[in-house]
This record gives sequence, structure tokens and C-alpha cells, in this order.
Amino acid sequence: MFRTCLTQSTRCVASSSSTSLFHTSAVIAAQKKKLTSKVKEERKAEKRQKALATKPSVILGTRPGEEWKWGKCDLAKVLVNEAELSGPPAPEPVTVSVGTVHLPKQFAYGVTKDDAQLLFHKLPDLSAYQGTMDFRDSNELTEKWSKGEQRELKKANEFARAIDLRNADADGIAYENRRRIIAEFSAPENPFDPGRTEVQAAILTYRIRNLWSHLTGHKRDVGNRLGLRKLVHHRAKILKYLKRTNRQRYDILLERLALEPESIEGELIV
Repeated sequence: MFRTCLTQSTRCVASSSSTSLFHTSAVIAAQKKKLTSKVKEERKAEKRQKALATKPSVILGTRPGEEWKWGKCDLAKVLVNEAELSGPPAPEPVTVSVGTVHLPKQFAYGVTKDDAQLLFHKLPDLSAYQGTMDFRDSNELTEKWSKGEQRELKKANEFARAIDLRNADADGIAYENRRRIIAEFSAPENPFDPGRTEVQAAILTYRIRNLWSHLTGHKRDVGNRLGLRKLVHHRAKILKYLKRTNRQRYDILLERLALEPESIEGELIV
């Protein structure tokens, strides 16, 4: 009887020990597996955070910490510097045929340097000369010529102040910026080509940055956010078309606009 009980108890101990050992190893393996999956998830989360930290902005096109690239790109260099317009006026005295005219540093209404040459160097001289051929007396001719020069000099200075870009409103500055963009990004064989792909992408980038600066100061302007999304996707569509047709022009344009390829390609979420 004692032997039978001892044998049964021994078997129970052996079975319980083997069962406990098996159960412990299974738990340890499950815990290791759980820890391994947790470590993998943490690593994936870290990679995602690093990718997001270095991912370029879909709107601005530059990576975090690399906003300096915008100031060095060709598009930023041709735009009107509004900080200079807010300072005190500093006209440049230029000697023309009728006297000294104080010209502004930046012209409005699309007036170029060639136009300024015509308006302030040739036209005043012709206007002052007009009407002097009827005088045969040299004294009368000199007096008429002097009065004509004074009149044209006054008109030239007044006109120079009128076409100063400092007098323009937001629409006038936007018009001047679009004119400069078209002149800068057009092809040499066609100096003024608004339909060129590079010109369209540059104008869209200018509009996107203007709208983004407005939205950063007006958080509740929900209506313009939809317009911003449309502009971003329109620019991406134009650039993807240029990439398919001419990869070299595409790469050059991205550098001129300070845009990273990752901000254009793939799914764009604004």
C-alpha cells in the first residue's frame, strides 16, 4: 500500500514538474516574441519619425532646417523685395538732355530699362524741341528752348515719382512679379513666353508661397486652404509632365525653384 502511494506521488511530481517546465518555456518564448515585436514596432516608429522630420514640405518644397535654399534660388532673386519698398525713398539722380531727373530704383506698370531710356532721355528732348522751328531769331529760339527744357524737366520728375513702384498696391506688385518671372524663366528664343512650363511652375510657386504666408497669419481662413491645395496639386501635375517629357529641364527647374523631388512625387497631402 505504501509502495503504491509512493509510486503515484512520484508520478504526480514528475508529471507536474514536466508540465511546469513546459509551461514556463512557452511563456518565456511568448514573452521574447512579444518583446521582439515591440522592439520592431518601436524601431519602425523611430524610422517614421526620422522620415517625417527630414521630409520636405509639400507646400514650400524645402526640408526642415534648409529654408535658406529659397533665398538663393532664381525665383526668390527676381521677386520684388517689399522690405526695400517700406524704407525711405532713395531716388537716383540721372542726367538727361533737359537736366537732372530723379529716377526711382524700381519702376511700376511694367516699365523696363529700355522704356525708361525712351521716356526720360529721348522724349523730353523731342518735346522741348517741338515748336522751336518757327522762330528765326536766335534770342527768341534760345528763350523758347530754355522754357521747353524747364517744362519737360518738371514733367519728367513728376512722371518719375508717379511710376515709382513704392506707389503701387498689392495688385501692382503682383503684376510686376509676374512680369519678372515670365522674363526670367522664358526661353532665350522667346523672351516673353507665359505658356512655357517653367514659367507656369514658377508663377504657381510664387502664388503658393504668398498664400501660405497669408494662411500662417490667418489660421481661421478655411476658404483659402482649398485654393492652396488646388495650387499645390496643379504645380505637381505640371512638374510631373515636364519630368516625363524632359528630365534635364525638370531637374534644373527644381533647383531654380528650391523644390525637393520628394515634395512633388508620390501622394501629396496638404
